[in-house]
Amino acid sequence: MKTIATCVEEILVTQPFLEEALSRSIINFSALAEELQTPISVMLRKPVKTGAIMMALRRYNPPKDLRHSNKLKAVLKHLGDITVRSNLIDFTFQNSKTLVNSHSKILESIDTNIFYGFSRGIHESNMVISATEKQKIQEHFKNETMIGLQENLSAISIRLPENNSKVSGLYYQIFKRFAWEGISLYEVISTTNEFTVLVEDHLVDKAFSAIKRLN
Repeated sequence: MKTIATCVEEILVTQPFLEEALSRSIINFSALAEELQTPISVMLRKPVKTGAIMMALRRYNPPKDLRHSNKLKAVLKHLGDITVRSNLIDFTFQNSKTLVNSHSKILESIDTNIFYGFSRGIHESNMVISATEKQKIQEHFKNETMIGLQENLSAISIRLPENNSKVSGLYYQIFKRFAWEGISLYEVISTTNEFTVLVEDHLVDKAFSAIKRLN
């Protein structure tokens, strides 16, 4: 049987930003209770008073595993080098039988020192590369269907500690920081021990500062 407390927990679990704000005591309980009154009344199929919701909010304790928390803090504290590369272009092509051949031509012709990233999805593929290679891309991919092109991008790459994949919540902390500061990500590239975000040039300083504050 559902209670006001279980309804509050169900709502907060699906809204991690709200849950965190509540745990840090930076939210108005009265205002939140009024906002939750209607959805909780619907969930319980009966009218609910805001006072009862406020009591449930004050008693709510988000689940917390101390060992996990310490692991996450340790990983964030030991983030590796942060590298910024600017003057990048992001190409999006529709997948085709010839796309791999076009891609191989680029690999044979580009300088190994330039920034380059490639990812293939079910229906489309993305290529992030230095703007100096734009003409080569357009030439080698002239028979492919380009469905997206974005210039004036910068990449911020973070070296992650080994075994970072064993710590849950790491990427959430990174994405949360960007969301809190209103930074929109154009693209995300991830390998086992490296994480790269692509942002528009005018956001690169703000994004870099956000990452630096993670630890």
